[in-house]
Amino acid sequence: MANAETDRLVEEWGNRLLGRRRHPGGGWDGLPVPGRLSPSAVRREVRTIVRRAPQVMVKVSGGGRGMGAIKAHMAYISKRGALEIEDQEGNRFKGPETIDQLAREWRHAGTHIPEKSDRREALNVVLSMPRGTEAMVVRAAAREVVRREFKGHRFAMVLHEHQENPHVHVVVRAERDDGRRLNPRKADLYRWRERFATALRAYGIEACATRQIVRGEARRADQLWQRVARSEGRLRRERPAVSSGDVAPVRSQALEHWRRLEHALSKSPDPEDRELARGVRSFMLETPAFAREIRRTPGYQQLLNRQQRELELGHRDEDRGREIRGPER
Repeated sequence: MANAETDRLVEEWGNRLLGRRRHPGGGWDGLPVPGRLSPSAVRREVRTIVRRAPQVMVKVSGGGRGMGAIKAHMAYISKRGALEIEDQEGNRFKGPETIDQLAREWRHAGTHIPEKSDRREALNVVLSMPRGTEAMVVRAAAREVVRREFKGHRFAMVLHEHQENPHVHVVVRAERDDGRRLNPRKADLYRWRERFATALRAYGIEACATRQIVRGEARRADQLWQRVARSEGRLRRERPAVSSGDVAPVRSQALEHWRRLEHALSKSPDPEDRELARGVRSFMLETPAFAREIRRTPGYQQLLNRQQRELELGHRDEDRGREIRGPER
C-alpha cells in the first residue's frame, strides 16, 4: 500500500503534469469541467499514457452561418443522404429527401434561422479515433457523448468509416430548446475529449485524451480536409512541424513534472507504484524529445542506473521464483 506522503506527491505532480486545477464553476452549460485528479486517478491516467494508448480527437471544425450553410454541410457529411443520419431522438434516416426534411425542422425549431445569418447557427463537431478502431464502437461512444453534452439541442450525426480514421460528424443547432446558445469554452472541449475516451474504454477500447506536450509531441493538428486528402492520396504537401523553440520551455516543464512523478512512485513502498515508476522511466527514455533533453541533464545517468538496477532486481525475483517452483517440464 502506498503511504500518505506518496499519495500527496503523486496527486501534486500528476495534476501539474496533466494541467488539472480546481475549477470554481461549470462550463458554458453548467456541466462540470475537468478538476483535480485523485492519486488513484493520476495513476490510472499515467498507466494509460505510458502504454501509449490511442488518442481521441474531438474538435469543432466550423459552423453554419445560416440554413443554407447548415444544409450544405449536412449534405456533405451524409454524401447527399447516401450515409445514415441519426438525430437527437435516435431516429435514423437515409436518402436525399432527409436533408430537406431536417432543414425544414431546424429552420423553424425555436428562433427562425434565415438562409444567411450574421451569427453561427450551428456547430460542426468531429469525434475521431485512429485507424483500426471498430467503427461501430466509435459511433456508440460518440453517441453517448453527444447525447449528454448537447442535451436540449437538435443535432444530426453521421459515421464515416470509409476513410483512414473512423470518425463521427455532428452538426449541432446552436440554440437549445430553452433558448440558450451553444458557446463551448476550452475546458468544455477538453471535457468532450475526456468523456469520449471514457466511453470508448467502457467498450473495451484503450483510449486517452492527453495534451501533446505531455506526450512529448509537438506537431500541428491536421485539418479534417488534410486527413481526408492524405487517406485518398491527394495531399500534395505536409504542414511544417511546430518550431522546437516554440514548445521547448513548456516541454521542459512537462518533463520535469514527469521526473518528479517518477521519483515519487519509485520511493513508494507499494510494488505496483514502483512498477509504474519503471513504466514512466521507459516512457521518458523512449520518447525522443524527452530523451534528448534528459541526456543533457546531470540526472541522466542516475535515471539509467535506477532503471537498470530495478530491471536486475526483477530478473533476480524471477530466477528466485523459478528456483522455488522447480524446473519447468
